[in-house]
Amino acid sequence: MHPVLIAFGRAVLSQLHFRMLMLTVMPFVLSILVWSVALWLGLQPMLDWIQAYFSANDGFRIAGDFLGSFGLDALKTVLVPLLALWLLLPLMILTALIFVGTLAMPAIIKHVANRDYPELEMRRGGSLWGSLWISLSSFVVFIVLWVITLPLNLIPPLAFIIQPLLWGWLTYRVMAYDALADHATEQERRAIMRIHRWPFLMIGAVTGAMGAAPTLLWLGGALAFVLFPLLAGVSIWLYVLVFIFSGLWFQHYCLDALAKYRVSAINLPAAASPPRLKDIN
Repeated sequence: MHPVLIAFGRAVLSQLHFRMLMLTVMPFVLSILVWSVALWLGLQPMLDWIQAYFSANDGFRIAGDFLGSFGLDALKTVLVPLLALWLLLPLMILTALIFVGTLAMPAIIKHVANRDYPELEMRRGGSLWGSLWISLSSFVVFIVLWVITLPLNLIPPLAFIIQPLLWGWLTYRVMAYDALADHATEQERRAIMRIHRWPFLMIGAVTGAMGAAPTLLWLGGALAFVLFPLLAGVSIWLYVLVFIFSGLWFQHYCLDALAKYRVSAINLPAAASPPRLKDIN
């Protein structure tokens, strides 16, 4: 628990550094540009498609019965736009994740390593393709679970539980690999991932709760749709900020764990070696 808190404090200090604050600008601007064009061209066709699909498959009656059982009848009038917004959320998350991963994570790794771990050898056991595979495969699983649990997010108490768990798992999978990719060998990375599984899950759960915060902005029903441009911009910036802080926290914890692992690996053979004959005599 103590190393987790120390890494958290170091991540906070790193996040307040001017260079780290500026890292949020470019991913945010690029995400806003991408989503401005995408929504201008595709939002209305998406709303029309959902409306037609629900009308053709008796979706409004089924959804109305489901919402009515929880006392949420008022949401029936904004069901289509609200569902469209919730379906767009994973894509916004993916956009922020891609831009942070490609533009911010290399700077985060360099910043933390140079300032706090300058003597830690870089053994480059990870790769860009490995990072992409971990990110994409984890995100596919995340999307599937997101869609399956989507109706439950309409119930605020469950949204506070489901969202942090999903975010925690995604953050743990992606950030731990990237944090160790440049400095650890594949064997070291696997060992650290096994030894520190529970601290990683703890960090992932906390950052997952932080990552769920932007999602809660979309629970406002009709108001969320009216304020959609503003909420979209705020959500994207918060996603970028959370991803960067998560990267800093995992980076500090993982490099500290790697440094201690190498020290223990050096000392272990000496401690385990049999006594020399002259020492016995």
